[in-house]
Formats: sequence, structure tokens, C-alpha cells
Amino acid sequence: MEYLSPGDCTTEQGNILCCQCGISILPNPANMCVGCIRTKVDITEGIPKQVVLYFCNSCERYLQPPSHWIQCNLESRELLTLCLKKLKGLNKVHLVDASFVWTEPHSRRIKVKLTVQKEVMGGAILQQIFIVEYTVNNQMCDDCHRVEAKDYWNSVVQVRQKVEHKKTFYYLEQLILKHKVHTSCLNIKPANDGLDFYFGKKDDARKFSDFLQATVPCRNNTSQKLISHDVHSNVYNYKYTFSIEIVPVCKNDVVCLSPQLANLLGSIGQLCICTRVTNSIHLIDPSTLQIAEVNSQLFWRYPFSSLCSSKQLIEYTVMNNEFIKDSERSIFAGQGKLSERHVLSDVWVVRSSELGLTNDLIHSRTHMGHLLKPGDTVLGYDIRNSNVNNDNFDKLRKDRVPDVVLVKKVYCNQSSRHRKRKWKLKHLSSDMDLDSQSDNKDYTEFLDDLEEDPLYRQNVNIYVDPRKKTASMPVELDEDLPQISLQEMLDDLSLVTDDDKMTE
Repeated sequence: MEYLSPGDCTTEQGNILCCQCGISILPNPANMCVGCIRTKVDITEGIPKQVVLYFCNSCERYLQPPSHWIQCNLESRELLTLCLKKLKGLNKVHLVDASFVWTEPHSRRIKVKLTVQKEVMGGAILQQIFIVEYTVNNQMCDDCHRVEAKDYWNSVVQVRQKVEHKKTFYYLEQLILKHKVHTSCLNIKPANDGLDFYFGKKDDARKFSDFLQATVPCRNNTSQKLISHDVHSNVYNYKYTFSIEIVPVCKNDVVCLSPQLANLLGSIGQLCICTRVTNSIHLIDPSTLQIAEVNSQLFWRYPFSSLCSSKQLIEYTVMNNEFIKDSERSIFAGQGKLSERHVLSDVWVVRSSELGLTNDLIHSRTHMGHLLKPGDTVLGYDIRNSNVNNDNFDKLRKDRVPDVVLVKKVYCNQSSRHRKRKWKLKHLSSDMDLDSQSDNKDYTEFLDDLEEDPLYRQNVNIYVDPRKKTASMPVELDEDLPQISLQEMLDDLSLVTDDDKMTE
């Protein structure tokens, strides 16, 4: 007897005949060839070959049922996902591959080639390739429909400040642009003492209101108005109003604090200068260099207002400047923190309009000793001769009221300073543009404040002005003039071609 090795034992699988057409095939659970199986079974049955997609021409979004609109580019992954979700019965087969078939972009047709598999006839796996054609129909979305119906806004944020200039709104505009919180805003309209921001959803208006409360000292009030009511479905339609009132104090304003608030701030002097307004009011006592911050809650508990407006600023000429030693200034200071960015000094000034006509000098103790020297020009308030209507100011002792409070140094004339400025700012809309002489003056003063205070412009995006950058006219630089360095400027992205520039 001979034994066979395992290598000698070979098995060959024989062919069988198809039970339908009789051709020779490999054995399979159905005992049928592929062609006969396809004639008997269609695995794509129940999957629609023509589907309708809805597209909004205004916002260029596709409808994802039931009511969600999404942004999709042609032949993108998001559009392919939307097309597959529109197919009913696709979950009964196994999807192997899906891809777009090229169509004319303006044909309003989208074709998708699908490869699916399914087990049929006792375990046989059948694979089939087919094409689904999508017809793109136009349908306006709810947001665009409300815009066309002039009923597009659902909530409005009313921002108000009771001052005589718009410098606060110019600063607020730059904060909004930097943090891009205006993307969901439908419209911006100027109003009396402020601006109105319109939104399509209440949540967007609430987010914008929260942003304002986190960036500027203000208080908020919310109200709602009933527009319509469906008694059958118990559906109410409201329009919401968010009222934002910004504190009526701005940079370089002179304020008079109440005795209670002055004690809470470390026994600071009641007459203070506002150096900066961020999410709180930054104050400095010009006679002691003591600084303090007043948040919105503390302000509305002990409110105060400006003694004089910026239109009452008077131009003075510095005749003499004497610095005060640290040992001497600490005697008059309270228990609060002292500023390290300023220098206390005694300054003797005279009105620029009376220069050479009088020998009487006006004494003033100022916090700008490091900036002033004899011959400089400075702006200040004539407190002694001003008509001030303030209860806290009337209760002050006469010996504690200075004759003049100096707030700002004048470096050069505005025309020369404008030529040396090589940067620019962006705006929200055309409604924010300058349309009057007073607005132009407020905007120019706001630009001057940005140049003079680095802390004030740290939250502002400053862009290089290409017109000033390419100008060939030489400009003389002033060493004392504040300048913004090139490192702080951003390059503005411009999509305008050379031909467009020539037409402009």
C-alpha cells in the first residue's frame, strides 16, 4: 500500500451550467450567471433615479429638509452628502462608491454615479452601477423672503450715548470689525445720538448686546412687541428691542465725582480726567497722579457726567514747566495706585489768543509734565470761568478748584499731520461715512487719539494706506509727533485689478 503526500492531493472545482441560459459558470448559491441574475433581480429597485433639489438664488444655499439651508459648492463633499441624503431606500443596499458626473454648470442638473451591492438569492452578492439625476429648482429661503417682504428684521439693538461727538462710536466700530460680530447683522442705520443694528434672529441680537456690554461700560434694557398671534396654533410673533445706553463720559473729559465714589476709589480727588474708556472708565487725578477704574455697575450706582464738552477746549501756550518730586506729590495722594506713565509738574500757561498782550500767567498742576516744555501748545478747560451745572462741583471748596485743567498736547496743525499719516481704518457701511463738517472733525480727533495712546489702539486693526505708501512726495518727520510703527499696521487685502484702478 502506498501513501500519498498532501502535495499530491489536488482538488479542482468544476463548472456548472446556468439554470436559465445553460452557459458554463462557476458554482454560486443561485446557480445562475450574472446576466440572468440581473434580469431576475434589480437591487436598485426602490431608489429614485430622478430627484429634485431646491436652491435659493439670493443667498446661494441648498435646502436640507425639513427647513435647514446650507452653503455648498458644486462637486463638493457637502453637496454630495446632501444628494445622498435625498435618496430614499439607499439604506437597504451597501454603498460602495459615489462620485459626480460632469454636467454643464448652467444646465441646472447634477448627476451622481453610485455603486451599490446587495445579497440576493441565497447569498449571492450582486454589484450594480447606476446614475441619479438631480434637478435644481429655485426656491427662496425664509430669510431672503423676509428681506424681499420688507419684514426682514426680528430684533434691533439700539446703541445710544448722550454726548456731543461721535468718537465713541468710531472706536466701537473698530472693535466690531476686529471681532467680526457684525456678520449676522442685516442693516445698520444712524439714529439720534447713536446707531441701530438690525438682526434676523433674537439670539444674534443677544450675542451682539453681550459683546457691547463686555467692551464698553453701558447698561441694557430689553423689550418686546407683539406683531401677530395665531389663535389656532398658539404661535406668537414678537419683535425684540435691546436698548444699550453707553456712559456719557469720553476720553479727555473732566468729571467731578461724588464724595462717596471718591472714597470708594481710594480717596481720589473729586476732579479727575478720563484718560481712556474700555470696558471701564479710567480716571486720573491731575494733581496727584492717582488713578482708578470705574466699571459700569459702579458708575450707574454713583453716576457722574462731564463738566465741559470738547467744544469748550481752549488753546494755551506753555511758558514754564517745573517738575514735582515724588516725595512732594505723595503728601497729597490718597490710598490708591499712582500712575507710572505720567509725570506730575507745575505749569504756567497763557492763552494763545492773548500771547504777547498780557503778562498774567495761569498756574496749573498737570499730569503731562513729561510731554510739555516751554513754547508747546496744549488744550485745556477754563474751569474757573466756565458755567458748570453740577451739584458735586458746587459743593467743592474754592481752593480745590484749579483755574485751568490741561488735558491734551497739540503737536502740529491738522493738515500737516494728515499728510504724515500713512495708515487708515475700515468702516462698517456707507452710513458710517463722514457726511458733515462736525463728523469730519470728530473722526480726525479720534485718529489723533489713536496715534497718541498705544493702549487705546491695541484693540484696533490699523491698515497701511497704499495711497500714502506709494506717494513720492517727501514728508518731513517730526520727532515729537506720535507715529504708529509699521509693525502695528496690517496689509489690506484688495481684490481690485489694475484696470479697475485706472477707471477709478
